[in-house]
Amino acid sequence: MLRNQIHLLATRRFLPLFLVQFLGAFNDNVFKNAFVILLTFRLAAEMGWKPELCVSVVAGVFILPFFLFSALAGQLADKLEKSRLIRWIKLAEIVAMSLAAYGFVRHEPYFLFVTLFLMGSHSAFFGPLKYSILPNHLQADELVAGNALIEAGTYLAILVGTMLGGLTILQPLGPQLTSVLVVGIAVAGWLASWAVPQARAQVPDLRINANFLAETWNLIAYSKTQTGVYRCQLGISWFWLVGSVWLTLIPAFVEHYLHGTEDLVTTLLTLFAVGIGVGSLLCNRLMHGELSARWVPPAGVLLSLFTFDFVGASRGLEGGNFQALSWTGLHLAGDVLGIAVAAGVFSVPLYALMQAWSDPAHCSRNVASCNVLNALAMVLGSLAMTGLFALKCSILQVLVGVAVLNMAVSAYIVTLVPDSRIRAFVEKVCHR
Repeated sequence: MLRNQIHLLATRRFLPLFLVQFLGAFNDNVFKNAFVILLTFRLAAEMGWKPELCVSVVAGVFILPFFLFSALAGQLADKLEKSRLIRWIKLAEIVAMSLAAYGFVRHEPYFLFVTLFLMGSHSAFFGPLKYSILPNHLQADELVAGNALIEAGTYLAILVGTMLGGLTILQPLGPQLTSVLVVGIAVAGWLASWAVPQARAQVPDLRINANFLAETWNLIAYSKTQTGVYRCQLGISWFWLVGSVWLTLIPAFVEHYLHGTEDLVTTLLTLFAVGIGVGSLLCNRLMHGELSARWVPPAGVLLSLFTFDFVGASRGLEGGNFQALSWTGLHLAGDVLGIAVAAGVFSVPLYALMQAWSDPAHCSRNVASCNVLNALAMVLGSLAMTGLFALKCSILQVLVGVAVLNMAVSAYIVTLVPDSRIRAFVEKVCHR
């Protein structure tokens, strides 16, 4: 219940991990947004680079470590004691942010690109730990609540970090202020990591395979043999694909259809982040701590219905007659909020089920393979959008395509719902 959800924030077995995760996501986004703004408005011109190309490179550099290091991260998290490994990773964050401080103050973009790669690596190594350690410290009926709080906290950190990074770097002493901020947050995260309770090594005699290509293939192949785990991973990856599409398209939508400014973009992105947080917290209220995927298909259907409604409400806005405080503006804002809430409800049970259904000796590696699939899904989503725009598809047509595909994914997720009337109905229809 909701009471149990809030209660976790008062326990040592959860609060330190929550703070470590929150501060890490917060620092990632303070740094990334400050870097993107500094790169776009100053460094690109100084170096003779194209700003739009630089932003694409930033995205690629950050996501690359997930392909390179997720397999190793999963192995280490299963082999070693987890709280100690978390402390080492947070110590590495301090080193990375010290490089960032030098890059900001000296206007050295190459140092900042190195830091970006290191922060992507930090996230790749921390991801398997933060999800696989939860079953060690939470009861089965607390997993949904724990994942909901982690998800809500992450999106709050993304929102506040992105806004603070943009505001700080543009101040008269912006590079210096940003440098102090990112190093200070990294130190705070490292201090919080010392309070994370121990979680014993699950497979201390595990032999590390350093061949990331072979081991990544092995991890995904193993996940595919665990049907429920693999379907959870696919659902989670779909969530990240849909989320990345929306976050990418919102600025372009505001410019092309609403003829709005950066403030309107920020408003919609804020609604999106808040909505996912609300949906995540709503999960535990709906499920009462039960480990089940029964709310995932309805959430997926609602996500598509809100998207169809958003597209319908957007037709005819190209003429420039949009007013933010009009009925249409409130309608679009409500749709964005509804889409995000549905996305939050969609994703949280899948994370909890993946943890619960994983063999404890392989949980971290299952999370690592999920991270690889998430990164692959976001890359494929980006490539698909690029291809559709090359074929002269509009933003609204792309959103309709996503909504239609999402209905199919939601139907597929029904197979995760054990002993439900929905599943029985689907199986009855399919066997006719």
